[in-house]
Amino acid sequence: MLEAVYEIVSIKQVIKKRKAKHLLQLITSPEIAAAVARKEIGNEDREVFLVIVLNTKNEIAAIHRCHVGSLNASVVHPREVFKAAILNNGSSIIVAHNHPSQNTTPSREDLEVTKRLVTVGQMIGIEVLDHLVVSENSYFSFKENGHI
Repeated sequence: MLEAVYEIVSIKQVIKKRKAKHLLQLITSPEIAAAVARKEIGNEDREVFLVIVLNTKNEIAAIHRCHVGSLNASVVHPREVFKAAILNNGSSIIVAHNHPSQNTTPSREDLEVTKRLVTVGQMIGIEVLDHLVVSENSYFSFKENGHI
């Protein structure tokens, strides 16, 4: 029996156009990044994992909704997180997810995912600057709290 061999001819990113309200916004602090993340996902009723891709000047190059989970969980894999950064020539990323409960205290799983993403980022040369847990009115920064 003859098996088929598939060759990847091209990989492309499909971009959904929307108002570029955050494009090229300079991110100089966790507070500014959290404000962007809160506007994007702060009031979602399920956990949403967001990747904010930054260029070399720390300006937003892209924002990617990486994963939509359930009420209290979002399964995130590094390949999906860094895909947006690679396709948009990102220099670094800030990741964020919301807690629909409005309690921004990170879980043990949140800490583990952060460590894993930081390690992978170091390996591929795309720095994870921060991981934010956001709600409509507040945020928790892993960087500000010494976890990155």
